[in-house]
Amino acid sequence: MRLPLIPLIILALPLVEIATFIAVGSQIGVLATLGLIFASAFLGIILVRVQGFHTIQRIRAELDRGGSPGRDLVHGMMIVVAGILLIIPGFVTDAVGLLLFLPPVRNFGWRFLRERIRVTTVQSGAAWQARRRARDGVVDLDSDDYSDLSAQEDQPTRSPSDPRLPPR
Repeated sequence: MRLPLIPLIILALPLVEIATFIAVGSQIGVLATLGLIFASAFLGIILVRVQGFHTIQRIRAELDRGGSPGRDLVHGMMIVVAGILLIIPGFVTDAVGLLLFLPPVRNFGWRFLRERIRVTTVQSGAAWQARRRARDGVVDLDSDDYSDLSAQEDQPTRSPSDPRLPPR
C-alpha cells in the first residue's frame, strides 16, 4: 500500500522545524533566533508585494496581446506559496520559500507542472465579441438598426379614432 506523501510532510514539518529552532537557538541564542524569524516574515511580505506586482503586470500584458498567461499564473502561484512559507515561522519553510522566489526555480517548477496541468483561456467582452462576429460572418443588429417591411404591409393603417387596432 502506497502512503500519501503530503500528510507525512505535514506531520513531519513541525518536528523538523522544532529541531531546527533548537539547533539554531543553541548556536546564536534565543533573541537572535526570534529576530531571524521576524526578519524572514517581513522579507516575505516585501518580496510577495514586489514580485507579485511584476507578475500581475506580465499577466495583464500577456492578456492584452491575446496570449495565454499560464506560465505567469503558475509563477504567481509559486510566489504566493513562497510568501506563505516565509511568513510561517521556521527555517526549513523559509529556505523553501526563498528558493521559490528565484526565477530559475520557478521556471523548473513551470516545466514540471506544464505537462500536468491545462490552462484554458476564456475570452469575454466587446473585443472578443467583435472578433467572433468577424470570424463567423455574423452581423449583430440592434432593434433600431432594421425594420420588418413584410409585417408592415399586412397591418391595416390605424386611424387615430379607431380604438380596436393596437398601437404601433
